[in-house]
Amino acid sequence: MDAVQVIAAVVALGVAVVGLVLFVRAIVTIVRTIKLGSPDFSRTNDKGARTKTMLREFVGHTKMVKWQAVGVAHWFVAFGFILLVATLANAIGQLFSPEFVLPIIGHWWPYELVTEFFSVATIVGIATLIVIRQRAHPRKPERKSRFAGSNFWQAYFVEFVIIAVPICILLIRGFEAALTGHASSWSIHFAFSYPLGALFEGASHGALETAIVLTAAVKVVVSFAWMIVLGLNPTMGVAWHRFSAFFNIFFKRHADGAVALGALRPMTSEGKPLDFEEADPEKDVFGVSQVEHFSWKGMLDFTTCTECGRCQSQCPAWNTGKPLSPKLLITGLRDHAYAKAPYLAAGGGKTMEGEEKGSAEALAGVPAAALAEAERPLIGGLDSLGVIDPDVLWSCTTCGACVEQCPVDIEHVDHIVDMRRYQVMIESSFPSEAGVMLRNIENKGNPWGANPNDREDWMKNLGFDVRKVEQGEPLPEDVEYLFWVGCAGALEDRAKKVTKAVATLLHEASVSFAVLGNGETCTGDPARRIGNEFVFQMQAMQNVEVLNAAFEERQPGARKIVATCAHCFNTLKNEYPEIGEDGGNYEVVHHTELLSTLVRDGKLTPVTPLEQNVTYHDPCYLGRHNRVFSAPREVLGAVVDASPNATLTEMPRFKERSFCCGAGGARMWMEERIGKRINVERTEEALSTGAEVVAIGCPFCLTMLSDGVTGAKAAGTASDAVEVMDVSQLLLKSIQPAAEPAKPADTPLGNPVSAEEIGPNA
Repeated sequence: MDAVQVIAAVVALGVAVVGLVLFVRAIVTIVRTIKLGSPDFSRTNDKGARTKTMLREFVGHTKMVKWQAVGVAHWFVAFGFILLVATLANAIGQLFSPEFVLPIIGHWWPYELVTEFFSVATIVGIATLIVIRQRAHPRKPERKSRFAGSNFWQAYFVEFVIIAVPICILLIRGFEAALTGHASSWSIHFAFSYPLGALFEGASHGALETAIVLTAAVKVVVSFAWMIVLGLNPTMGVAWHRFSAFFNIFFKRHADGAVALGALRPMTSEGKPLDFEEADPEKDVFGVSQVEHFSWKGMLDFTTCTECGRCQSQCPAWNTGKPLSPKLLITGLRDHAYAKAPYLAAGGGKTMEGEEKGSAEALAGVPAAALAEAERPLIGGLDSLGVIDPDVLWSCTTCGACVEQCPVDIEHVDHIVDMRRYQVMIESSFPSEAGVMLRNIENKGNPWGANPNDREDWMKNLGFDVRKVEQGEPLPEDVEYLFWVGCAGALEDRAKKVTKAVATLLHEASVSFAVLGNGETCTGDPARRIGNEFVFQMQAMQNVEVLNAAFEERQPGARKIVATCAHCFNTLKNEYPEIGEDGGNYEVVHHTELLSTLVRDGKLTPVTPLEQNVTYHDPCYLGRHNRVFSAPREVLGAVVDASPNATLTEMPRFKERSFCCGAGGARMWMEERIGKRINVERTEEALSTGAEVVAIGCPFCLTMLSDGVTGAKAAGTASDAVEVMDVSQLLLKSIQPAAEPAKPADTPLGNPVSAEEIGPNA
């Protein structure tokens, strides 16, 4: 080897040693920081299913392919990173001998073909991602970019490394082709690099060897410089996710791979579900008030964030000018956790009384920056240097768009609600109007504070009797469904029209059902989403007791409930099974699911043309949280098929990417003072389709979009003909003859329900 080659080898190996040391040190730092989180005993069950989920999500890129070109490009980059690792070992060998190849596989043509193919594919893939990133660069208006707030220098550095390494590989292969005489024609051994070999064919043997050593040295330096940068930046999620994502996916909430939506994680203390009858406020942790109160999985979530901004791009709060960005919330918690970690690792922390845990001797060696970070409150405004601003925390609608879109399975909603729990139950710090809602639930059994004795008023003047189950009594044997009306359906004027429509349709289809009437009370959904777990548990236990009594003589498959409210549906189906010793296990269906079955079975047949174009809004807690997308569309499709001049048009954002109405997360009862109103944004999107009917499947959405359409009419941006109607109202309108003669009151549809009582709501 000549002097140039020796110097190149020495420099490359020196960088490699430093890189390995810093890289290993950073791994130790990351693992120690993650372990500072509180226990979580629910993440290690069914390891076989978890392994399959992890492999399926990675190999299939199931989250990324939804974004088409981005997903395909990222797949090649991700697999290139893994499959090209062996070339780094080969390059290190070439620092000592230009002719060096890996034993056994070095000259094996499948290995060489895969290496060259993925080198080219990685270059094309990262170039595609670079172009996409630049096109989405946060220029004015900045908030429209999903990369707004991301660390751009980190992304640029990673992109440089990813494109530099395969270029070095192909150059080395080209030099090898010229050195071994394979440059004159195509060869399976140099399938993609032989044109480069042709360029270098005239060079001398010594020059080619020197070129190989120097290029190998560059490859080694670039690769280990990447490790140095990662080693110095353990919070560099855009790079570290290449390793942590596998673990984050493996330890996701559901072993089968389901998204962490639907039910909220139960409130825990030291990893165990909190029993309020036995909880000790002086020992147990109520929610999250300090970053170390997050579970180790939360810490892993923070570490894994790639800052891709997919959550941010879909967040209704961020898209309407509010301070909440799920991405920036997670990265803020990440930066805080790692800055505070030295203090926590030294035994620092606060007791429930606010006293210091760690000894003075142990904390003496903690850096001043970590001590200062430890003094920051987790929730607080600029005046208190809080990590998370209160307006960020209370802007969330818990719609789940962030969780749905995250390619590495970060569970944003659970973390937000955990922080809300502490603020509500311990600090009593939350929007004042939400306090009224909570008191109404506790005192009146509904969030509006309406008289609970009014829950049966909707049954008046239906033209047929609605069967009622008295509290504590079982359902009659001939009743198939218990109709859970819900607070809105029983007490809110617009939602009562939907309740009447559903009851009428079930009666018309000869479906036997009964209601609890005044025996119903709020499911507790608003209380749980705002963070008051105690009120939720109180409501849930009361309802489960009533429901279990009603279903006492029923086998599990016959404990059927139909609900019109997406939030009641979600709570009854997903959260009540955890309540009490036996749990509340029921077969819960949404009314659109039941109506879809009845239409499919011919028990309800649309015949009357509507002559109106329709668009459908997916309620978050029906669609994204519970994957009910087809049923309401099947009902609407049948209605439209009976109407030659009607169409069903999707909004730009629909199904998994549907835009929230703004009412979830107890936002229905909180003022929206910052930015544009979320319901106005969604209303404008609905009106942009040209539809004359905005169909919905949830009373929360009904209220929000009706208000949005009413406002648009007042502003002159919507026609007076535009209506907001539940799917059931449209179906009932379609199965009733347009000019129906008077019928006796005992016939199915011969009831005195007026169009105003079941008709449009805006």
